[in-house]
Amino acid sequence: MPQHQSPRPYSRARPARKRGGGWLRLLAAAMVLSILVGGAWIVGLARSLPDLSALEPAPRTGEIVLLDRHGRTIARRGEVSHGAIRAEALPENLTLAVLAVEDRRFYSHFGIDLIGTARAAVANVRAGRVVQGGSTITQQLAKNLFLTPDRTLRRKVQEMMLALWLEQRFTKDEILALYLNRVYFGAGAWGAEAASRRYFSRGAHELSLGEAALLAGLLKAPSRYAPTSDAMRASVRATVVLDLMLATGRITPEERIEAAQAPIRVSRGNASPGAGWFADWVLPQVRERLPGHTGDLVVHTTLDVAVQRAAETALSEGLADPDLARGAGAGALVALDHTGGVAAMAGGADYARSPFNRAVSARRQPGSAFKPFVYAAAFEGGFGPDDVFIDQPVTYGAWSPENFNGRYDGEMTLETAFARSSNSIAVQVSEATGRAWVLRAAARLGLSSPIANTPSAALGAYEVTPLELIGAYLPFMNGGRAAQPYAIHAITTPDGTVLWTRDTAPGPLVLAGRVAADMERLFAAAVEDGTGRAARVPGREVRGKTGTTNGHRDAWFAGWSGGLAAVVWMGNDDFSPTDDALGGAGPARIFARFVTAAPAWPAPLDALLAEPVRPDDPIAALLSPAGPAPAPAPAEDPAPDPIAALLGRMGGG
Repeated sequence: MPQHQSPRPYSRARPARKRGGGWLRLLAAAMVLSILVGGAWIVGLARSLPDLSALEPAPRTGEIVLLDRHGRTIARRGEVSHGAIRAEALPENLTLAVLAVEDRRFYSHFGIDLIGTARAAVANVRAGRVVQGGSTITQQLAKNLFLTPDRTLRRKVQEMMLALWLEQRFTKDEILALYLNRVYFGAGAWGAEAASRRYFSRGAHELSLGEAALLAGLLKAPSRYAPTSDAMRASVRATVVLDLMLATGRITPEERIEAAQAPIRVSRGNASPGAGWFADWVLPQVRERLPGHTGDLVVHTTLDVAVQRAAETALSEGLADPDLARGAGAGALVALDHTGGVAAMAGGADYARSPFNRAVSARRQPGSAFKPFVYAAAFEGGFGPDDVFIDQPVTYGAWSPENFNGRYDGEMTLETAFARSSNSIAVQVSEATGRAWVLRAAARLGLSSPIANTPSAALGAYEVTPLELIGAYLPFMNGGRAAQPYAIHAITTPDGTVLWTRDTAPGPLVLAGRVAADMERLFAAAVEDGTGRAARVPGREVRGKTGTTNGHRDAWFAGWSGGLAAVVWMGNDDFSPTDDALGGAGPARIFARFVTAAPAWPAPLDALLAEPVRPDDPIAALLSPAGPAPAPAPAEDPAPDPIAALLGRMGGG
């Protein structure tokens, strides 16, 4: 019996061992399958990578330097000739700063920093969100060269694979040079050399330790930390970078103290962040005029840096003041000289936060700011400022225009009706003149947007951009002569060779002298005694007109003073109503602040160009023969003028 019982314990243990072995085999099979699937996924990612057979630099487009009308630099875009940083000559201060803040173990890792990645992962888990990034400079370069900024696992793995490839193909210095030449530093500056010249007007090799720290600090959030956006925030960020340089042993305590105490001065000509709106608008025009050109260019623009600063300040402070904004979160201000040259363009309150250019792209209803075109057409048809209409409720079909606050004041002259911005009389005048004639007059003066032929057109029930509206006001300031808004006067090479220049011939006469004089009376009345009183400036002659749309969605003031025409728009980007914003409130007061702060306008652009020519000034030499613009049209237009002849037949004499 014992001989037959001995195997039983062995036979009982065997099934248990079979069960354990089954789980192990299942786990092993799962691991093998995971490896195979993961390997296949990685192979698939590798096959989907871009062609890496040769890494060629991006095609050079050349640097474009934008100068204001006085020759001051307002923007640099594109690549600088001979300005690419070379691997054998890395700028020392900037290299130390960038490595301290972006990748302190750059020269010791193999493209992926395992220590940095682990540290970032722990910090992110503790915070419950992404608070640190573990990407190396090589990984960032891989992303900038080949990938999209999407935050996905697929993109991250591709980034690591490309980083390993870059580390095999290039030396560390070459990778760092490629990175510095391609990374974004804010304010339109791509690459360290462009950024150095953008902010400090000198090359990257000439940067002080503090300036290098400031540039390196921009890499985390270029728009937020740009000194043109917030000088104090940029300074604080530069101090953080200096502390990191000290902590990593790249500078001594003495060097850190000296760098922190040395003042950092951003180039004054580049210190106007809002000029970014203007630059963004101008650059496509440069390429249109010189298609296919790849060399460096100097663009002589109509902007005036001092006027631009006045516009930015007036608009941003106005939008920040609850009494002026009245619930408006967005705005625009654009100013033109008498030739149509853009002297200032503020497309919002803060270019760094919102580069959308409302001055040229926001299409909004002008409201009562359209009424000047109604009255100008009426005066062409034989009416005059002293003609009397009755301010009373009227109805056209199913539509009845209403005055502001439902108030009607009975008989009044057209001058008074314009000053008080009577909706009832404006529509009556439009209907009496003929809507088709009003729309043709508006188009002749410069409004190109389509306007429906309906009674409500007299009250600005259509959409227009601020730039378009103020451009159409220029004939009122110019005594009847039109002028198309423009930004570029000439384009040259850096050595002065003229490649393109604007035709300086004066615009056509689009209003008879008598009509222009009558409209002058109306604009003066609107500012002195009407809805535009808030735009008055002591000691200055101001002319203009207010505009407010239904639901207080849009508020406008458009006018001129001292040779500058300007328009202010306030509203909300989502078309939501404001808190009773009125053209005669915020926009008019912002206009007054702008006119007060803007420097005296001694002469229009073409008159400035007619000054004595310096031997080294090819632009002035080219343009000075044009001389100043002709004087405004006389009260009686010359007989050959077609507008005057037409008006004579209509009895507008």
